[in-house]
Amino acid sequence: MRVRAWGWLTRRQASVVRMTESQVVAMQQRHMPENMLTGWLLGATAPGTVVTNQAIKGPDANDIPIRVYRPASVAGIRPLIVYFHGGGFVFGDLRMGDWLCSSVAARVGAVVVSVDYRLAPAHRFPAPLEDCYTAFTWAVANAAELGATGAVGVMGESAGGNLSAVVAMLARDRGGPKVSHQALLYPATDMRDSATRTASAVANGNAPFLSPDEMTAYRKLYVGPDIDLTDPKVSPLLAASHDDLPPALIQVAEYDPLHDDGMSYAAALRAAGVAVRLTEYVGMPHGFLNMPGLCRAAPQALAELCAEQSAALA
Repeated sequence: MRVRAWGWLTRRQASVVRMTESQVVAMQQRHMPENMLTGWLLGATAPGTVVTNQAIKGPDANDIPIRVYRPASVAGIRPLIVYFHGGGFVFGDLRMGDWLCSSVAARVGAVVVSVDYRLAPAHRFPAPLEDCYTAFTWAVANAAELGATGAVGVMGESAGGNLSAVVAMLARDRGGPKVSHQALLYPATDMRDSATRTASAVANGNAPFLSPDEMTAYRKLYVGPDIDLTDPKVSPLLAASHDDLPPALIQVAEYDPLHDDGMSYAAALRAAGVAVRLTEYVGMPHGFLNMPGLCRAAPQALAELCAEQSAALA
């Protein structure tokens, strides 16, 4: 009931379906306040981590803000994990990843780099994706300076899951850097119109936080009118080959229109011989890992995520 109430409130105040592009841009300038409610809802930075902010140069000479989470202890191998937030390629910022990224840093003993990529509609595809790939390659090139000494992984949720999957694909196709693990949390993997008519999209037409109409609105804002939606850089599910991609953890939520996107991508990876752990979180809505105060399964999903990353990257 709490989840549905919060979903109703957020949709009433900020549903992208009813916004013009100028209203979307104006909404992007509003940042969630820091108070007891948002701290409870989004989670706090985990103890045992050191957090720093900086900016790097993007592919168009733009600045890309990043936030780096390091374990306070410097003992042992420290993998590097690059994180891309969700928000439909339209919303989201570095605050969104504080609980998740710091928890991974503390539990896995990893250096986690969170990327504040440019947002649509002011910056449509491929600008957000190229920001992510640029930040990923920068992080790998500067791993020693960041304090990372181990293997490299990517992770992201929703739109960030799409970006993580595509960055892993670009790393394969562009000759590196090597990705040893991808954590895709309720990812969007098929951006065609038909994706809004999957069984999960139809069954969850009025689900909290994301609806098929909102999926369509986010897609239009991200790619615009002229992009081929079968391009694997937009829809990684439709890639000609999923061979030689890194092992994956894919988490899906039962009451999520994107549930079938994650299921289909897991099947495609497995068909190509890629090792996949696929977990469905029963009773959970889209975005549940971003709301640890509200969603009871968030700590369980986090524990699974950290265990998989530790096994793959240690």
